[in-house]
Amino acid sequence: MLVRADGKSPARWEKSIVEIEQRIASGKSTPGAVLFVGSSSIRLWKLEESFPDLVTANHGFGGSFLSDSVHFFDRIVVPVKPTAIVIYAGDNDIASEKTPETVYDDFQQFVAAVRAKLPECRQIVYIGIKPSVKRWAFADKIQKANSLIKADCDKDPLAEYADVWESMLTADGKPNADLLVDDGLHLNEKGYKIWTDVVLTVLKDLPKEAEATPGSK
Repeated sequence: MLVRADGKSPARWEKSIVEIEQRIASGKSTPGAVLFVGSSSIRLWKLEESFPDLVTANHGFGGSFLSDSVHFFDRIVVPVKPTAIVIYAGDNDIASEKTPETVYDDFQQFVAAVRAKLPECRQIVYIGIKPSVKRWAFADKIQKANSLIKADCDKDPLAEYADVWESMLTADGKPNADLLVDDGLHLNEKGYKIWTDVVLTVLKDLPKEAEATPGSK
């Protein structure tokens, strides 16, 4: 069993990964969709409500790390052959004392996997790690990871950085609790509205539902 340097094995997500594979096999995750992948902020996102004009697939799982999306890439990303990928991960990584540089390295591995295995993918959108009440003590490390990833996206025609940081702060520069549920970490409807607006500003012209290819391999 693979155990990473952080002491946590990707195998802890096996049940979630099998459920996603079943979704793919059943056709619920449409081939050619805009694929959303990453941690629980993705999993909890009501994509059909937020993006009614796009064919989307939600492959978020638990409190996963960015490295988990890399580890399971062949099982939960490749089979969909997505037109575009929106990824949010890194939040749990920093809270588990991974360095910003490690998160950045994992992002580079994810992008490299897309390039190598998904030539049809037009775009990767990375949503920057959000500010939250619960994890405000990690703000400096979060911003360092975000800046490293943004710098890569700025020079990579395949990748776009979706910056949600400033729009989730109050006027005094603190996390806006009105955008979060009671745990001070996850987003409520107002928070997801901000994320939706930001993502839509960076998503390129993508095929709408009529152009998707259900059942294709």
